[in-house]
Amino acid sequence: MTEASPARANMGFIGAIVAVATIGGFLFGYDSGAVNGTQDGLAKAFGLVPGSFSPSNGLGFTVASLLIGCFIGAFFAGRLADLMGRRNTMMLAALLFLIGAILQGVAHSHGLFLSARIMGGMAVGAASVLSPAYISEVAPASIRGRMTTVQQIMIITGLTAAFLVNYFLAASAGQSTAAFWAGIEAWRWMYLMQALPAAIFLIALLLIPESPRYLVSKGRNAAALAVLTRLFGSEVADAKLGEIRATFNEDHRPRLSDVAAPAGTRSLLGMRPIVWVGIMLAVFQQLVGINVIFYYGATLWQLAGFSESDSLLINIVSGAVSIAACFVTIAVIDKIGRKPLLLIGSAGMAATLFVMVYAFSHGSLDPAGNLVLSKDLGMIAVVAANLYVIFFNVSWGPVMWVMLGEMFPNQIRGSALAVAGFFQWFANFVVSFTFPGMAKNLGLAASYTFYGVCAVISFFLVQKFIRETKGKELEEMVG
Repeated sequence: MTEASPARANMGFIGAIVAVATIGGFLFGYDSGAVNGTQDGLAKAFGLVPGSFSPSNGLGFTVASLLIGCFIGAFFAGRLADLMGRRNTMMLAALLFLIGAILQGVAHSHGLFLSARIMGGMAVGAASVLSPAYISEVAPASIRGRMTTVQQIMIITGLTAAFLVNYFLAASAGQSTAAFWAGIEAWRWMYLMQALPAAIFLIALLLIPESPRYLVSKGRNAAALAVLTRLFGSEVADAKLGEIRATFNEDHRPRLSDVAAPAGTRSLLGMRPIVWVGIMLAVFQQLVGINVIFYYGATLWQLAGFSESDSLLINIVSGAVSIAACFVTIAVIDKIGRKPLLLIGSAGMAATLFVMVYAFSHGSLDPAGNLVLSKDLGMIAVVAANLYVIFFNVSWGPVMWVMLGEMFPNQIRGSALAVAGFFQWFANFVVSFTFPGMAKNLGLAASYTFYGVCAVISFFLVQKFIRETKGKELEEMVG
């Protein structure tokens, strides 16, 4: 197997490609986090009811509607990536980001806002699966984990940028529902600000090449060789082209049915075992409850007794801590591997989640039924939450996306990503959709107990089913 080593690779070119591709991650994070400070504005503008799951007037449904678009976008992006290319599909996602941001900011009907949010969600879902897959297909195996982890840094940077923008817009206007620039409410500007990076992403994608593995899948071997030569040099390119060609089925181009188990082999519901492993990773990344903090951070901390201003500041701190944690991952992922990081993350998240359960379970209720924490318990909850965020972003946050981008054989990568991406975002939708009701009816302690139990289960699933992919060429992946 020919190794495309960093010493022989055009690292400047690869770095530029990674920089462009991960703008999609930034937008993924920004669009996901922007809603965090807009919920009072949404409730006021559209007459939404906090804790309600009703599609017509529920705040929970409106927040989670992004995720409906996400699991649709993730599924179809995986398939479109095989049909029209990784880069072209990312360009379509960039356009959806741009249109969705503008419409979310200007919508004055709930129906239009929901449509725009679903549109933005389709872009988020597409970017979530395509950016790491594209990076994995152009980076040398020995540094592929580090390069793909940049995607998670950009996701968290996007989230943190949304938190910062939300905080300063709300502070400048006096509150999120007050009028600001051009008489437009501050919460609307929280969505409109995303249009700028979306436009940059769309233009920058014109400057990077198509994935060589996609080009080979379409029989465009000369174009693939040209890209491989620019990436790794002529000495490596010829041999690498031959190895890539050998991994594709000569009888047909990649198709969705490739995720089915070959005839005569044992499988669950007819799918390849490696696809089920991908689904497991995708689902449990969400069942540990990370996006409850990302999507409902301001609401969560207000439920725990903090003011709106303090809650938004806590979000910013969590975002900064997350970015720092991802840099740790970059330093170690290609040295110690993916599986050890997942195990460390599962154990750490379980411990910190149960500390949060302790804090929430010892709080009291005010006359309105809202949870009130003492100063000490509040500090315990904040510290535990930030430690939880660190463990997630050292492990499951980036590593799940790294593995989904690299663990599947070339022939099934697009289709397997479509399936795993669908389940990932569907699980995200379920967790985000149910949290307001769980928090209201069961309490924060019971809600976080569920997420903690899922973290414990994830430890044993990783131990049994995950195979290490550190340092392996994509052409070595089997399943």
